[in-house]
Amino acid sequence: MAAPRESRIRGSVTVFDDDRGLGEITSGSVVYPFHCVSIAGDGRTIEVGAAVSFVLLHKLGRHEAGDITPT
Repeated sequence: MAAPRESRIRGSVTVFDDDRGLGEITSGSVVYPFHCVSIAGDGRTIEVGAAVSFVLLHKLGRHEAGDITPT
């Protein structure tokens, strides 16, 4: 279930390693890591430069991007 619109953050994909399924989203001056399973929908890949919205997840003592949706 997607988070309410007002709690979502906007950013852009700045790094994505398709082989490892790991990437980073930059929002302002903050960089959030993510794993491909956090990309909404059936796909497990996303283009570098894509504008996205996401929610923050607390994992392993840090923030990660989750429920990543292209905008």
